[in-house]
Amino acid sequence: MTQRLPPSLTPLATALAALLRGVTPVTVQELPLIEAAGCASAGMPLLPAHPPRDIAAVDGWALCASDLVGASSYSPLPLAGLPVWVEAGDALPAGCDCVLDVDVIEVSGPLAQVLAEGIPGQGVARAGGDVAESTPAAAAGCPVDAAALLLARVAGADKLSVRRPRLRIVNVPGPTVTLQMIADLASAAGLDVSAHEATSRDAASIAAALDVSACDLLVTIGGSGVGRADAAVTALAERGAKLAHGLALQPGRTAAAGRLGSIPVVVLPGSPAQALAVWLALVLPLIDRMSARRPRRAVTLPLARKIASSVGIAEIALLAEEHKTWMPLAMGEWPLHAIARSDAWLLIPASNEGFAAGEPVDAYLMRE
Repeated sequence: MTQRLPPSLTPLATALAALLRGVTPVTVQELPLIEAAGCASAGMPLLPAHPPRDIAAVDGWALCASDLVGASSYSPLPLAGLPVWVEAGDALPAGCDCVLDVDVIEVSGPLAQVLAEGIPGQGVARAGGDVAESTPAAAAGCPVDAAALLLARVAGADKLSVRRPRLRIVNVPGPTVTLQMIADLASAAGLDVSAHEATSRDAASIAAALDVSACDLLVTIGGSGVGRADAAVTALAERGAKLAHGLALQPGRTAAAGRLGSIPVVVLPGSPAQALAVWLALVLPLIDRMSARRPRRAVTLPLARKIASSVGIAEIALLAEEHKTWMPLAMGEWPLHAIARSDAWLLIPASNEGFAAGEPVDAYLMRE
């Protein structure tokens, strides 16, 4: 059955510009490391040096390299006394600048001799060698990833400064797979997510769940079409939202975008594929603006085959990397297996008829 559409379609660029108008980065906050994962770093606080002083990197004998000049197995060098034994991680004793392996020193009672020269820094982890003094765990605007968390933990930090927009998701009663997908995507993007379900599919029940008092962004899922049971847009209108219903975007034409007071609102279709397309095209730019996130990295590769697109409708193509090319998997309608296989997505502007085979295109990675 052909899907009914809103009577008019708003250009994607127009809808996005309206959503972004007046949106500024959210306030910086300090979060425990486990909560900061995925959030956009605000660059502070700066980490202390690690290690804080020179330490042994290996188990062995701590010595001064300048005292060992000329030592070899053919010409052992007697030492004035027994050297200090250190374990990996121990502070280097005063006057020592290298750690030699156990078999380099011969010990006989109170006497010791060395069988090899040493090099300053040999077997030593220098102060600040892992983390330099006043290093940010992650550059401002970059997501806090596993490497950033490792640096923070090694340096002894227990909190990081990040921007974490608050997202409220309102699901219209029905299948919850799309709700779960969007909640997972939002959590991975570093958002503070609260998910709610309207008590019924009617406009009054949906409107009652549209509380924007404690969120920076509102997303609704389902009920965006023009069927008799589709009341999400009606509910928002009753709450005073100013919405553009129907986007010149494929997939995702039944979506809506606008504002409820000062809060940006995106109405996602209930279909997982359509909701994902609208998330990529409209919600991610909002998240990036609110998080003061650095521009997402596009990967440029030639197309393995031609992509044809209809002028007047922005389209998103799913791509897989094959032999250093982008292989188109799906556009228009996205089967779930294509979403599962995709490595990247390509936005084709409404003014573009597509791309020729072999033409380089800039695609954004599905999973950064």
